Amino acid sequence: MLKSREDLYKLQQKAKAALAEQTMRILVCAGTGCVANGSLKVYERLKNLVAEHGLLAEVDLVKDVSHEGIGVNISGCHGFCQLGPLVRFEPSGLLYCKVQPEDCAEIVETTIINNSVVERLLYQDPNSGEKVKTQDEIPFYKRQVRVTLKECGRINPDDINDYIAHDGYQAIAKILEGMKPEDVIKEVTDSGLRGRGGGGFPTGRKWSFAASQPGPKKYVICNGDEGDPGAFMDRSVMEGNPHSVLEGMMIAGFAIGADEGYIYARAEYPLAIKRMRKAIADAEALGLLGNRVLGSDFSFKIHIKEGAGAFVCGEETALIASIEGERGMPRPRPPFPAVKGLWGCPTIINNVETLANLPAIINNGANWFRSFGTPNSAGTKTFALAGQIQNTGLVEVPMGMTLREIVFDIGGGLREGKKYKSVQIGGPSGGCLTEDKLDLPLDYDELMKVGAMIGSGGLVVMGEDTCMVETAKFFMGFVQNESCGKCVPCREGTKQMLALLTKITEGKGTEEDLALLEELAQNVKDGSLCGLGKTAPNPVLTTLRYFRHEYVAHVRDKKCPAGACQALKEYYIDPAKCKGCTVCARVCPAGAITGDKKQPHVINVDLCLKCGACMEKCKFGSIIIR
Repeated sequence: MLKSREDLYKLQQKAKAALAEQTMRILVCAGTGCVANGSLKVYERLKNLVAEHGLLAEVDLVKDVSHEGIGVNISGCHGFCQLGPLVRFEPSGLLYCKVQPEDCAEIVETTIINNSVVERLLYQDPNSGEKVKTQDEIPFYKRQVRVTLKECGRINPDDINDYIAHDGYQAIAKILEGMKPEDVIKEVTDSGLRGRGGGGFPTGRKWSFAASQPGPKKYVICNGDEGDPGAFMDRSVMEGNPHSVLEGMMIAGFAIGADEGYIYARAEYPLAIKRMRKAIADAEALGLLGNRVLGSDFSFKIHIKEGAGAFVCGEETALIASIEGERGMPRPRPPFPAVKGLWGCPTIINNVETLANLPAIINNGANWFRSFGTPNSAGTKTFALAGQIQNTGLVEVPMGMTLREIVFDIGGGLREGKKYKSVQIGGPSGGCLTEDKLDLPLDYDELMKVGAMIGSGGLVVMGEDTCMVETAKFFMGFVQNESCGKCVPCREGTKQMLALLTKITEGKGTEEDLALLEELAQNVKDGSLCGLGKTAPNPVLTTLRYFRHEYVAHVRDKKCPAGACQALKEYYIDPAKCKGCTVCARVCPAGAITGDKKQPHVINVDLCLKCGACMEKCKFGSIIIR
């Protein structure tokens, strides 16, 4: 048990010394994406092969066992998910991509024993064809600035000693040794940290509200209920550096006078929950969590509550209701949770990323954090890049970086040479940003001006063949399905908006429907009870604002400009390419294709089911959509 900051320092030096004895450190990504692709098998195979050669380093600080050798460890998400499983070697920074168990013998022989490189496992630049050896040389990583994700991919999330060796729990030790709650709140306020879960409310101001409330009992809640389609930032932090979240919660607890906290994570995150549970147990065993932390008068306990995956439980009051055992439904505000929250007690709710920033802020100071980002949006932000983009994965960049830099410099542009059309930022609560917004700085205030929001940080990139009406319909379908049904505007309004969007994509919409859709979207935005309902119309409103011509084409011309809406596709046979092989006629389930052998065929559009079977079977590319 650690009784003081001095005890923590001694353990840190011991852990650093043990790591220093590792002549080479191999880190196998064990984030969810890489695990799904077999990274744990890669880890076991590498570890066994290194052991067979008598090179494996043994480290057990509890038993005071450590000796020189090769360290083989799991790590959290490295970020470049599409190239997993990823294996990195330290201190060289060498990175191997798409590693499989059958590659391990060659890796041990070539890289570990002969100090050479397995060329075929290196990252290859899709534009130049150049092979890149180290992680820092890869364009995906070059422009990133990692604060929250700094240790994700660099430490073993299941080893508390690894976290301690990398300055873990030094922030809470510093606070307990000589800071007052008001000092902590001032430091966080001065840092400019704003909530990373969506709204961007100043963190220090929220804390000050709760700190000023009377009463012996207060709570800290970590919101890990990440529900946006395509978002996995919070999950990756909980999986890759769980102790940073615990330390952040303790800092928040000390600041407002709370002695208890809850981590609310969706049950669909089993690996994150498993690692968070282990982190809590290990911290308690060392006296870094629980009663009288590091021998001080400060006590803090943390519990985990698994949510059932309801998107609405990302809203603060719905989340509180769920922890209390009630159905996750929002409550009117005020009173706000900082005044009356969990079980009627003052409560602050911060998301995973917000809390994970806190140890670095306390250790390095508010001015250090402010050195990143913009005056009104300090620090960095994680984004999950997804969609039709070359490089998908998790990135962290300074606030204020432009969309162009993220999509084209870090993301590598769109796949297959497609032209950029839009990006959906902030998930169902966000909005679409068009090509003329590519140079817009990504910060809270600038995005609000164009009808979008950062949200939790999902970035779904869409190319020229994406139908924006269909995109709005997808997000509206998600929101409508996730509505808790408590208030009429959200419950009924989203249902009717989805019906109108479906009607439009099926070619049955009218121009009057467009006017009704826009009016309805504004009413839902103005009249809904909680943030889910108020932001639900954003994808519709932004697509209507920036892509109205696509809506008009659907209702007036009965055509989908992107050729994506199935009901509006019109299949046509190019007579110049048709060889009259009759394959298309034979596979057509409706008998809509006719023609003689070795003569161009034709499609009867009135009979065509638009199933695409003919196009799939045609070997000559003669069937086109117009």
